Amino acid sequence: MTKLNELRDNDGARKGRMRVGRGIGSGKGKTAGRGQKGAKARSGVSVNGFEGGQMPLHMRLPKRGFNNIFAKDYAEVNLGLVQKAIDAGKLSAAVLIDHDALKAAGLGRGGKDGVRLLGKGALTSTATFKVAGVSKSAAAAIEAVGGSVELIVKVRAEKAPAEKRGSKKSA
Repeated sequence: MTKLNELRDNDGARKGRMRVGRGIGSGKGKTAGRGQKGAKARSGVSVNGFEGGQMPLHMRLPKRGFNNIFAKDYAEVNLGLVQKAIDAGKLSAAVLIDHDALKAAGLGRGGKDGVRLLGKGALTSTATFKVAGVSKSAAAAIEAVGGSVELIVKVRAEKAPAEKRGSKKSA
């Protein structure tokens, strides 16, 4: 029986790093496997995507769409998965189900702006939810079995208009 402090890899399981540029006898001396001269033989040059002055492919191709920096990031959870978690005993339908409860059950992963419930699957348990968003079909399905949904409304603190700096008051 091996002890935990004696565990190690089998011989030859991990290959050592090749030490390049350490003499002709090593087989990787002199040019260190980089071939002869040129930009790729030098350090820190060979720019990825550079085509020798020709317009690079990624700049020649047309661009589409944009990345919305104001888009909300919700963890999307389907009702069918919530019901599965309740049946498995990971969630309790008797207590309030929120982002933390869903995370603990392994459902609401990610979503820095909260959880959004979606209507895929069937919900048979009466449950109370407190989430950031809910689809119409999910809300209808929850209310059909006698449950309720409370939406969390995050209010952004508005900055008070600051007085203009550097302006001189006339007397």
